[in-house]
Amino acid sequence: MAEGTQTVRGRSRDLTQGSIGPTLLAFALPTLASSILQSLNGTINAIWVGRFLGEDALAATSNANMVMFLLTAFVFGFGMASTILIGQSWGRKDVDGARRVFGSAGGGFFLVTILVAIAGWFLSPAILRLLGTPGPSAPLALEYLRVIFLAMPALLLLTLLMMALRGAGDSLTPLWFMIVAVVLDSGLNPVFILGLGPFPELGIAGSALSTLVGNYVSLIGLLIYIYARDLPLRLRGKELRYLLPNPAMLKTIVLKGLPMGIQMVVISMSALALVGLVNREGVATTAAFGVAMQLWTYVQMPAMALGAAVSAMAAQNIGAGKWDRVSSITRSGVIYTLLITAGLIVLLTMADRAVLALFMGSDSPSLPIARHIHMLATWNFLLFGVTMVLFGTVRANGAVWGPLVILAIGLVPVRFGWVLGTYSWLGADAIWLSFPVSSFVNLVLAAAFYLHGGWKKARMAPEARPDCEECMEQAQGVREPGGALQPSG
Repeated sequence: MAEGTQTVRGRSRDLTQGSIGPTLLAFALPTLASSILQSLNGTINAIWVGRFLGEDALAATSNANMVMFLLTAFVFGFGMASTILIGQSWGRKDVDGARRVFGSAGGGFFLVTILVAIAGWFLSPAILRLLGTPGPSAPLALEYLRVIFLAMPALLLLTLLMMALRGAGDSLTPLWFMIVAVVLDSGLNPVFILGLGPFPELGIAGSALSTLVGNYVSLIGLLIYIYARDLPLRLRGKELRYLLPNPAMLKTIVLKGLPMGIQMVVISMSALALVGLVNREGVATTAAFGVAMQLWTYVQMPAMALGAAVSAMAAQNIGAGKWDRVSSITRSGVIYTLLITAGLIVLLTMADRAVLALFMGSDSPSLPIARHIHMLATWNFLLFGVTMVLFGTVRANGAVWGPLVILAIGLVPVRFGWVLGTYSWLGADAIWLSFPVSSFVNLVLAAAFYLHGGWKKARMAPEARPDCEECMEQAQGVREPGGALQPSG
């Protein structure tokens, strides 16, 4: 154990020591940069496809990317569960325990991703029919989706591996290899689409092939880097048996990860259903809403990155029995989220006309509608951000169903109940105001859940038997005044 602890000190950040605010911010910023890169990658690839192959091809990639997002959302949930388990082991200085989690997660989901790739190749036509892909786009979408399914093992395992490293306190290494994946994906798109240099012209399949190459190269490079730098999660010798999934541990990852994956799907399904309501308002309003959603992708990133950072940092401190630091982590997360998100909203509001005109032109009839939507709805991400931080804290101790239920309440009955109940006198504004209304309800419920404190009794791995010293630490952490968590903001 001593050797493992020294390795941790040398390669990863110990999130149970030092000043909380600066440590949290330094840990969260690389995650935020990774999220921005992913979004820019999607935007750049869409530009390549739209410019070189036309609207039918762009529609085809949109349908296929929806499938890719849903699969990635589920892996996000399992990755978060692994991150929390690794973080708690790290907090206890149990390096071997972290490696066991890493091995079970990686070994188990390697098999799953292979099955997904094989099944996806054969089921792609049925999936596209289920999505109702328009006729002219269907052949293109099939060609694109099949290659994307071949890329899924690398894409999903890379996501899982990056999240595991963050659980061990390392958020910089994932950023470097995200850069590798994005540069290759975006840079190779025109090469494979048009057949530049020695490469054949592949059309839309070339866009998917660039995603495949970028993610496989990044995954292989990351694995080489982990072993070359002897990062703490590497498995050697007898530790390689950890790749044979431990049934109890894998069960915990699935049971705790499933609600977090479903949460991403609920958010997406709610947004898609809302688009159906917006479409009734006409083409100009639909275009305006689409542009607003493009901006919101970036506005919500600080909240998502800080929520994930709070979860990883809180998990390490819970594992170490340092409950007094958990409340300070939450408070710092709330403050940083409010400051960064508010700053983005103010900047966008001051320059809203110029920013929105980048997407639609300064004389577009959709521009004033988009500005109106921005003024009514964008500030809701302040409420959303605080909610994500509170959820990040409670999930760090294994309380995952509460956040899912709370989000589902806000995004389905509250949001659509508000729209249907107020549309007759508010018109389209009922749709835009549903964002702050649902976010407010979610925040109130999240704060109540956090304040109640029942989440502190949850266990990430209920089948594990802690030793007596750990039990004493947890009991004292709950009973002492410093262990009574209070919400911030």
